[in-house]
Amino acid sequence: MQKYWGLIFSLVLIFSCKDDKPVNEEIAEVVTIKKPVVVKEFGFNLDDFEVLRDTVKNGDSFGELMLRNSVEYPKIARVSEHFRDTFDVRKIVVGKPYLILKSKDTLNNAQVFIYQNDPINYTVVDFRDSVLAYKKKQKVKYVEREASGIIESSLSEAILKQGIDYNVTNSLSEIYAWTIDFFRLQKGDRFKVIYKEKYINDTIYAGASGIEAAYFEHNGEPFYAFNFVSDSTKNINDYYDDQAKNLRRTFLQSPVQFSRISSRYNLNRRIAYYGYKVRPHKGTDYAAPIGTPILATANGTVTESTRRGGNGKYVKIQHNGTYSTQYLHMKNQKVKKGDFVKQGDVIGWIGMTGNTGGPHVCYRFWKNGRQVDPLKEKLPAAEPIADSLKTAYLDFVGPKKSQLDCIEYIELPEEDLLTLND
Repeated sequence: MQKYWGLIFSLVLIFSCKDDKPVNEEIAEVVTIKKPVVVKEFGFNLDDFEVLRDTVKNGDSFGELMLRNSVEYPKIARVSEHFRDTFDVRKIVVGKPYLILKSKDTLNNAQVFIYQNDPINYTVVDFRDSVLAYKKKQKVKYVEREASGIIESSLSEAILKQGIDYNVTNSLSEIYAWTIDFFRLQKGDRFKVIYKEKYINDTIYAGASGIEAAYFEHNGEPFYAFNFVSDSTKNINDYYDDQAKNLRRTFLQSPVQFSRISSRYNLNRRIAYYGYKVRPHKGTDYAAPIGTPILATANGTVTESTRRGGNGKYVKIQHNGTYSTQYLHMKNQKVKKGDFVKQGDVIGWIGMTGNTGGPHVCYRFWKNGRQVDPLKEKLPAAEPIADSLKTAYLDFVGPKKSQLDCIEYIELPEEDLLTLND
């Protein structure tokens, strides 16, 4: 009996799975309708416009570009008068790309102007209806990368030979500006770094983002660096080592990035031109091409920004009751007396004003009113991480430290090393 009911149940299942359509009914043809591909860029459907792509040329102005593309003068004037904070038409830069979206009708006039400030940020001027200007950002995807290298010639060579963004070099030099003398890197010094690359639309490279973690071995001494937000309310972050000590010092070691020391602080210097008489040199000279930015080595107030005798054009900064610094032979100053400057701000540019035989900045350093050698001073460190955050910090950097330790060093092929040493 049980077998009988099982047979009936199986037959019901078989007939229930059959197609209900009559045997002679034709099977309908399946037609796939492809949706048209919509080309969108900067938030606009480009198919709705005639698109003009170009870059700003020498002699171009915003007004002339718009007049050439049939925008009425009152609308152009409105942009320059009412949207200066959003888009200052006087400051368009030669070489910057732009798009003009033009109507497809017989008028063929510009309806939208899109100016690309950089690969991520852009400004839109919309002439449709009432004039409108606003800033926008491209959607950015961040991809984590690892890099490492052994220095044979310089840090920049070790990084560029691997095709890594040059901004990684700058970032490393800024992170370790207070702990490593980049003018005295040794062959065999090595580094590891974890950073992020930015991509627009998943494919367009938009540069390297900040470094998350780094390791630098200089003269056999290891230096870890981890980026950590020490104040989430104010979004303040800094770099600390594996012991939670701040890598910053109150002063940068150098007022110029990637230059060389051409003359050191020397109270017993003798010069042939003066008959080998003792002519003390109370500064440190950093040689670099004319126009190279000069940086304030610490926060402070500008007490002098002038030109005088052999000093040429110079800036002097009072940092606190103990320290002050001076920067001589500038091509031009960027700051004036009374300005407050922050560490790393550009205060002027390398020049040859005053008594100088070549382009450089003479960096002078005062402690308690007396000029001293900054390279021999033990300068105070910045504030360490708060005790209340130390446990959270060590938990945060633990995985990053393990990741750094597991990165293998990239050694350049022998033919590349020969090129570097030529």
